[in-house]
Amino acid sequence: HVQLVESGGASVQAGGSLRLSCAASGYIFNSHCMAWFRQLPGKEREGVAAIRTGGGPTFYSDSVKGRFTVSRDDAKNTVYLEMTSLKPEDTAMYYCAATAGYHCYLGKHFDYWGQGTQVTVS
Repeated sequence: HVQLVESGGASVQAGGSLRLSCAASGYIFNSHCMAWFRQLPGKEREGVAAIRTGGGPTFYSDSVKGRFTVSRDDAKNTVYLEMTSLKPEDTAMYYCAATAGYHCYLGKHFDYWGQGTQVTVS
């Protein structure tokens, strides 16, 4: 039973920082591409960042490049999203996702999804 559990979402002021975590279980974590997506109600889901097995390379959407950093700790089966210089337009529900295989990019089909963690920037 695959499970992805996000945490770390909060309400912060513009310019602030947050670190999201996603704990994975039920599958071989280090063989999966991991990614973060975000979505506002009524809007399409947007890929934010992805990280290949083994810790790299990483991929980012243009909207977060230079501000967000994705990383993973395979020993802890956890992927992180470090978010800095937060803007009100970063407000969204953030989801962690996983898919098997070496190739890793935001447009790939992801098989597993978490329930999301809310980030609000004001």
